[in-house]
Amino acid sequence: MDHQILQAKSELLRRMSVDDFERLKPYLESVFLELRAPLETAGQKIEAVYFLESGLASVVARTSAKTEAEVGIIGFEGMTGSALVMGDDQATLDCYVQSTSEAVRVAAAPFVEALEDSPTLRPFLLRYVQYFHVQTSYTATINARQSLEVRLARWLLMCSDRTVGDRLLITHEFLSIMLGVRRPGVTVGLQMIESYGYIRARRGEVTIRDRNGLLKLAQETYGPPEAQYRRLVGDLGSKHPARQERPLA
Repeated sequence: MDHQILQAKSELLRRMSVDDFERLKPYLESVFLELRAPLETAGQKIEAVYFLESGLASVVARTSAKTEAEVGIIGFEGMTGSALVMGDDQATLDCYVQSTSEAVRVAAAPFVEALEDSPTLRPFLLRYVQYFHVQTSYTATINARQSLEVRLARWLLMCSDRTVGDRLLITHEFLSIMLGVRRPGVTVGLQMIESYGYIRARRGEVTIRDRNGLLKLAQETYGPPEAQYRRLVGDLGSKHPARQERPLA
């Protein structure tokens, strides 16, 4: 890593104890992740952990080469490599970059060593893992029981929470994969939400115009997992320009 002073924008890196951060610091590497870059592959060993600083990663369940659906979203609030925190070394689901991202990467071996050496690092990260379990559980229930419009509203809110600004770069085809529905259905769903004045949809992007409207549409599908994040980890301070940042090097 260059000797320049880099800044950690990851919520988890910022919130972990000074001792735990210093333990990981020699192994942290700032990286840029291209669209669709694989971060974990189901059934394979986890090679590295990524603390995202911008952009989005999708955790995806795949039942065949052509059938997949998103079960979780990771942004600057989280990390990959949850299995390592829980004592496993193998990914159970795919995880790849949904929107080009900046991240801090640490190889699996020194990360696991830090988990074993520190009395506080694993308990702290397990709080995030618990939140992520809540998020994926809600996603499974909502995808099975709610209309596409409601699911789209929730998904847009979750993406907005993890990005700066109101413009989301996303194609209808990718949305259809993430939500496990056909592309024409996504197009119709976005058109309906746009007709309410809540968003503006263009080719390859969606702009949120009325967050309160999306909240009303999403109803109870949005909020409970977010409340658990606040309880277990804290508020998403990185959405605010006055956040405190921790030097990486």
